[in-house]
Amino acid sequence: MFEKILIANRGEIACRVMRTARRLGVRTVAVYSDHDRDALHVKSADEAMRIEGYLEIAAIVAAARESGAQAIHPGYGFLSENEDFAAACKDAGIVFIGPSPEAIAAMGDKAAAKRLMEKAGVPLVPGYHGEQQDAALLEKEAVRIGFPVLIKPSAGGGGKGMRVVSDQQSFASSLEGAKREAKSSFGDERVLIERYLDRPRHIEVQVFGDTHGNVVHIFERDCSVQRRHQKVLEEAPAPGLDSKKRKQMGDAAVAAARAINYIGAGTVEFIVETEGDRAGALSGRFYFMEMNTRLQVEHPVTELVSGIDLVREQLRIAASRAFGAAELDTGLIERNRGELLIEEEISDETLAAAAYAELAEEQRDARARAAGSADPHSPWFAVDGWRLNQDSHHDFAFLEGETPHTTRIRFLEAGLRFAVGGREYSLEGEELADGRLLLRLDGRAFKARAVREGSDWHVLCGSDYRRLALAPLTVEDDSAGAGSLAAPMPGKVVKILSQVGARVAKGDALLILEAMKMEHTITAPADGVVKEIHYGAGEQVLEGAELVTLE
Repeated sequence: MFEKILIANRGEIACRVMRTARRLGVRTVAVYSDHDRDALHVKSADEAMRIEGYLEIAAIVAAARESGAQAIHPGYGFLSENEDFAAACKDAGIVFIGPSPEAIAAMGDKAAAKRLMEKAGVPLVPGYHGEQQDAALLEKEAVRIGFPVLIKPSAGGGGKGMRVVSDQQSFASSLEGAKREAKSSFGDERVLIERYLDRPRHIEVQVFGDTHGNVVHIFERDCSVQRRHQKVLEEAPAPGLDSKKRKQMGDAAVAAARAINYIGAGTVEFIVETEGDRAGALSGRFYFMEMNTRLQVEHPVTELVSGIDLVREQLRIAASRAFGAAELDTGLIERNRGELLIEEEISDETLAAAAYAELAEEQRDARARAAGSADPHSPWFAVDGWRLNQDSHHDFAFLEGETPHTTRIRFLEAGLRFAVGGREYSLEGEELADGRLLLRLDGRAFKARAVREGSDWHVLCGSDYRRLALAPLTVEDDSAGAGSLAAPMPGKVVKILSQVGARVAKGDALLILEAMKMEHTITAPADGVVKEIHYGAGEQVLEGAELVTLE
């Protein structure tokens, strides 16, 4: 994986890329102009570089080289679909996190793109996509296609320069206006002519390609709700799209991407005919419109329905090196663990979901036992974490492999508090009808799913999946569980068996605690170095107090 990337964008998309990069341990460089030097994306980055403007290719490449960034993520807009920018990155020895300059160029010209798609067998709206731009020829082609027709600029997008022409008498003036607006907006007056579809649906398919020719689609987004050719609402899956048609459109999108050797995230857009007077009802005919060779503004819709972080996959593909150089042998995975096996730090949200799910299950079990007892109102059935001379709390220790994560839920009059790793949040939660959890940490809402298997919890939070074993906090014989570094009960430190800076192995004795007239040896849960010993011999400690910090 990259060590540092520069994000050649600002605002929401820059912050979005930074969040994923941070989870992957990748440092980020922001760029800014004098107008937005105090913007959120500048404050969120690890470092920032001043530039004159976001369209200055030379300045952005220079900033990347000066900062030591190995790659540039263009976001969307600005230079994201500029083949010259992609080529400049390549010439400077900097990875462009996106498709090749050739792929960008191939899809940047709508007419040329449609000719290419026609060769690849991708269905097209009947029309004229040729290079000849004589007005008389274009009018003749419009008559051949049949009115109404749609005049579209060959370059650009966003609906600029588009004209719907209902009859031959108004074609000449509409063509003149379309060419004029295309020239003004995109510096290119060339147009194409297509049959105009009345009341169509607009459906786009998310695709992803790697550097080995593999392309997949990640389902569709329906963006038919538009105003002035601008998308207003996105919905997935597309209403009324059956599995057969979804496969056909997905296969066509994959064929389109393969035709240009596409790499990274992209979107293939289709126009879909509706059936007669039934508004929105899909027929069997769909046609290629265009391909956006970048991450879409709408990409979070696909992420929400698929659970796939598209930015993460962009970074992983852009980083695909041993494979590219054909350095293949049985030791490849171990040599390239850092690139192939990305181990993201577990989030507080995931641990909160696991702790809340465990607490909820304990409460359900307690209610069931109470209902079947002779005294259902007995306080012994309460699961409120009551402690003598302490605030009420429950401690839950989770193991991910051999890595321990100790959490605490405190019961206060103002509500629940969740503590982990020295941080504490207000905690609210509820179970939804579909079995998912709706949780809030300090008011920040998120959804998660936690499924119990024996003493393990399978937790899915966003695109993150973890399997967490619930480690017992009870004491057996003279050892404190599975090497817990917290006091299993109130007691007194009898003897310190290690020292700060000492390197210890899993299972090594660190100190002895006397509690309930018994001695309990606190051992190291994993190999590491003793960073801090919080208590000395003879000191009293409370239950749950951290005794030793181990790195």
